[in-house]
Amino acid sequence: MTIYITVAQVNELLGATWVPEDQKARAVLMANTWLTNLGLPEFDPVPGDVIQAGAEIAREAAAGNIYGSVETGVLSKSVDADGVSSSKSYSASSRKISAGESFAMALLSHYLGGNNGQTKIVRG
Repeated sequence: MTIYITVAQVNELLGATWVPEDQKARAVLMANTWLTNLGLPEFDPVPGDVIQAGAEIAREAAAGNIYGSVETGVLSKSVDADGVSSSKSYSASSRKISAGESFAMALLSHYLGGNNGQTKIVRG
């Protein structure tokens, strides 16, 4: 796993009270794991937008929105009340993407090929 962010960096960006002290290390560990699994390039030093994205993910991890439990085996749910019915079907692996995770992905999109699969090549 690559270390993209630290607790100190997240505290600096989000304030020291972003989560109780005893939850910070695990949230940052989860954020670094999440960032590593994206396949980001090696950085030295880590750019500010990657650190900001990591802080957003750490906050979401502390709130239980990253690597949370997943309901499996149920592909359809329906409700019927007074003749009005509603039905939804999801794949077993579907999940809601939080606002913080969506923001983090937007911050990282240019590192992940968010430019229609084109990569800028600079020849020296």
